[in-house]
Amino acid sequence: MDKKTTYAKDKGLNVPDDERMAMGKKGLRLLLAGLIVMVSGYMLMTGGGSDDPAVFNYAMFDFRRLVAAPVVIVAGVIVEIAAIMKIFK
Repeated sequence: MDKKTTYAKDKGLNVPDDERMAMGKKGLRLLLAGLIVMVSGYMLMTGGGSDDPAVFNYAMFDFRRLVAAPVVIVAGVIVEIAAIMKIFK
């Protein structure tokens, strides 16, 4: 049984259907962008510890760690979902 081949419109190459990538360059770039956004959210969440265990540091309860970082991480997850679900032509 012969493999069904399709012609890639942009380069004119014969590519079997089972060897084509499920995601194109735009999707991979969007996936990488979402990953970068998520990592930046985790970087926003770091810090705020105390050197002395007897002293409590209130810096770990600031706006950046409690609000901004989770919002950035959720935005990165939304970008990841969009990159996976979107069909680029």
